[in-house]
Amino acid sequence: MGRVYIVGAGPGDPELITVKGLKLLEAADVVLHDRLVPAELLRRVKPGAVVVDVGKRPGGEGPSQEEINEMLLHYAQRYGVVVRLHGGDPLVFGRGFEECEFLISRGVACEFVPGVTSGLGAPAKYFIPPVARGTASSVALVTGREDPRKAARQVDFKKLAGAVDTIVIYMGASAAGEIARELMEGGLSGDTPVAVVKSAYFSDEEFLATRLADLSSVPNPSIIVVGRVVERGVRLWEAARRLSL
Repeated sequence: MGRVYIVGAGPGDPELITVKGLKLLEAADVVLHDRLVPAELLRRVKPGAVVVDVGKRPGGEGPSQEEINEMLLHYAQRYGVVVRLHGGDPLVFGRGFEECEFLISRGVACEFVPGVTSGLGAPAKYFIPPVARGTASSVALVTGREDPRKAARQVDFKKLAGAVDTIVIYMGASAAGEIARELMEGGLSGDTPVAVVKSAYFSDEEFLATRLADLSSVPNPSIIVVGRVVERGVRLWEAARRLSL
C-alpha cells in the first residue's frame, strides 16, 4: 500500500509551491491534479509517472469527488507515492480533508503539505494585506458559493459586515452583487474599498479596484477582498510600480 500526499500548489505562480511539495511532486509515481495547477509544475513530474487531470470545468464537467476518492484509493493500492495536487491550499475551500478522511478510513496513509491559499496570495500580488497595523486586525476567509444541498447558507454576510475588518471571498463571482447588497444591509458603507483579482499569476489575470456599492459583475474565477486594507494596499502597489518605471 502506498502513501498519498495531499499537496497545495499555491495560487498560480509555479514558484510559490513549497520546497517539500515540489520534492514530492518530482518523486511521485502518480499525480492527480486540479485544473488550475500551473502547467510548469506538471513538467517537473518524473518520466513514466501517471498524471491525471481531475479538475472541474466550467459547468461542472469533470470527475465527481466520489470518483476522485476512488481513483486515489486505486492508485495508492498499486503505487508507492501518490500526490493529489490542489491549487492554493488543499484545506482552504478544497476537498483535501475529505479525501484524507476517505483514504484513512480504508487503511491508506495520508499526509497534508500546505500551500499558499489564493485568498492571501492573489491580493498579495497587489500589495493588499489581510491585516495591517492601524487599519485591520481581523480577517475572515469565506466562500461565496455553498453546496446547494445545504438546508441553509452558513455564511451570513449581514452579520459578517460588522464582525471583522477584512473579508476575503472565494468563489463569489456569480453572487458578487447579492453579497455586496447583504454587506451593505449589515452596515458596511457603499464606499468600502473592494479589490477583485481574477486568475492571479496566470496569463489571463485581471485586477479591479472598486467600491462595495459598485460591485456587481465579476469574472470567474476571482478572489474578492472587502475592507480598508484594499485602499492602503493599492496605494502602496501604485507607488511601487512608479519606482520600477
